[in-house]
Amino acid sequence: MSRADLFNATDFSRWVNGPSGRAFRLVAGVAWLAFAVTFRGQWWGLAAGVWSFFPLTAGLFDVCWISAALGGPLRGRTIRAGQAVRTS
Repeated sequence: MSRADLFNATDFSRWVNGPSGRAFRLVAGVAWLAFAVTFRGQWWGLAAGVWSFFPLTAGLFDVCWISAALGGPLRGRTIRAGQAVRTS
């Protein structure tokens, strides 16, 4: 079993790839973006702006960057389908 499979079998992965986790990632991305706009003249504002890309895209486009970084599927739909097979 790969590291991505192990991660995607966790309760955290089930939550983060579900509707409430997706909403959380979207809200977190907006919060990071607001922080970036507020502190746009500082280096940490720029860093927050770059970082906001990950939760925003994850929430908007239903992707899981953690799974992809571990060598697993990027699409949340694919991850949820694999999780459904493991629980059956």
